Amino acid sequence: MTVIRSATAADVGTILRFVRELAAFEREPDAVEATEAMLEEALFGERPAAEALIAETADGPLGFALFFHNFSTWTGRRGLYLEDLYVTPEARGQGVGGALLSHLAGIALDRGCARFEWSVLDWNADAIAFYRKVGAVGMEDWTIQRMSGDALVRLAGR
Repeated sequence: MTVIRSATAADVGTILRFVRELAAFEREPDAVEATEAMLEEALFGERPAAEALIAETADGPLGFALFFHNFSTWTGRRGLYLEDLYVTPEARGQGVGGALLSHLAGIALDRGCARFEWSVLDWNADAIAFYRKVGAVGMEDWTIQRMSGDALVRLAGR
């Protein structure tokens, strides 16, 4: 039986392992800069930036979800943003991803969130099909804009 629970500081190593596995799956195996110390501070420090869930059985962890709140000026309410969802290859197709999404939807409702949002790579057809099946709608008119590194420093004038 799969259990979904809030992550604790003891899970940081597992979370980082899952982040690295997700990066490899997303064809960016060398892109992960996070360390256990960084994740511990971000998730369990004085001012947590995000939260995480662990999906597990008695045999061990099967996946995780990392999320945080955003805010919509249009609705005047916060939303829940899913940054990462990962299920181990062995556990895929067993309802673990759906259980994590369902748990997150419950958190969003319990916290009065107007929206539950996430991004998916356009080549991940299996994930997109699954998200459509559970009722998610693609935001076809919107594109994500990202700034980091030197461009961020330049824009900040530093």
